[in-house]
Amino acid sequence: MTDKLENATIALAGLFQAAGLVEQLAKTGYVPSDAYRCTIESLFAMDPPNTRAVYGNTLAHLIPGLEILQATLEPGNQQHKDALRYSLGVLHLQRKLSARKDMLGVLGTRLKQAARQAELFSSTHENVIGNLGDLYKETISTFRFRIQVTGDQGYLQQARIANQVRALLLAGIRSATLWRQVGGSRWQLIFQRKKLAQTVDRLLREAKAELR
Repeated sequence: MTDKLENATIALAGLFQAAGLVEQLAKTGYVPSDAYRCTIESLFAMDPPNTRAVYGNTLAHLIPGLEILQATLEPGNQQHKDALRYSLGVLHLQRKLSARKDMLGVLGTRLKQAARQAELFSSTHENVIGNLGDLYKETISTFRFRIQVTGDQGYLQQARIANQVRALLLAGIRSATLWRQVGGSRWQLIFQRKKLAQTVDRLLREAKAELR
């Protein structure tokens, strides 16, 4: 149970990190480079040996996601309500996506192409992010349900930032998929909330220890 809960917590932190980065980007036009790179590169982890490998085998780059998850699990904490809203929206979209084998096939093929492009340039190069943004528009954005991102319109109307937001939401869906694959469920969020919070605290201490 511990390993299952730990894996689910790491994947959930990946989802909350993607959502938190969307919130930060929409409001400030900026995202921290290490967390951003880690989240984008999770899209290219096609056949990982374990959950941590999806995020570069280091928890240090997941600290923002773990911190947002930690705060969200505290009763009455409204600090990251937009990130929570985006995360719940991503979970809904991921469930819709899981029933669309045709769309999953397109995503798999195009993500492999994007991974090769990232090897030529870099994972966060403007061309790669533009490609991922287009992929989101052509697949996930065709669902009736849309995630409404709020923030500074001066940032959101910039093509570069709009592509970054879409790429991050796509990465959020990747983490949501992983979360379900390793046994994560809404029941876990309700009935194992205390154990989940304890696991987040432990992983956060471990992540910060990696930086020392």
